[in-house]
Amino acid sequence: MHSFPFKLLFATIFFLSSNFIFAQNPTEREQELYDVVMAYRKSKGLPVIPLSPKLTKVAQFHCADLMKNPPDEESDCNMHSWGKSKLWKACCYGDGDDGPCMWEKPKEIAGYNGTGYEIAFFSSGDFTAKVALEAWKKSTGHHNVIINKDIWKEMKWGAVGVGIQGNYAVIWFGVEADE
Repeated sequence: MHSFPFKLLFATIFFLSSNFIFAQNPTEREQELYDVVMAYRKSKGLPVIPLSPKLTKVAQFHCADLMKNPPDEESDCNMHSWGKSKLWKACCYGDGDDGPCMWEKPKEIAGYNGTGYEIAFFSSGDFTAKVALEAWKKSTGHHNVIINKDIWKEMKWGAVGVGIQGNYAVIWFGVEADE
C-alpha cells in the first residue's frame, strides 16, 4: 500500500502560495517594462532608478487586485483604488481622500520605508511594455512622474517597482531605496 506524499503536497502548496504572497522578482514582461522605462529616462538625461523588490511586490499585488476588482465606471474610484483583501485595506482613490489611500500601500503591504507614487495602465487587449510607456507619455500626469517634471521635479526616485498582469501594468515610484 502506497502512502500519499503529504509532505511533498504541503511543500508544493507552500512554494506556490509563497511565490504569490512574497513575489518580488519581476517576470520577463515586468523586466522589459522596467528596461523600456529606464531607457526612456536615460534618453532624457535622467538616472536609472534601482529596481525595488518591495515596490515590485506592491505593483504585482495591485495588478492582481485590479484584475479581481476592476475600477467601476459608475463610481469615482479609479485604477489607483484597492479592493478588499486580508492583506491590505480597501480604498477608493478618487473620492476626495486620495493621497493616503494610495501612498501608504507600499508600507502597508511590503514594509517599504516611505511613500509610494503609482502610475497605472489598462489595455483592452494584449500590450507590450512599449505600448504602456507610449500611453503614459501621452498622459501629462503620468509622464511627469516618469521624467521628474512639474510637481515631481524635486523628487529623486531611489526605488521603482513594476507589475504586469492580464490587461494591467503598474509602476510604483519611491524616494527611499530598499533596505
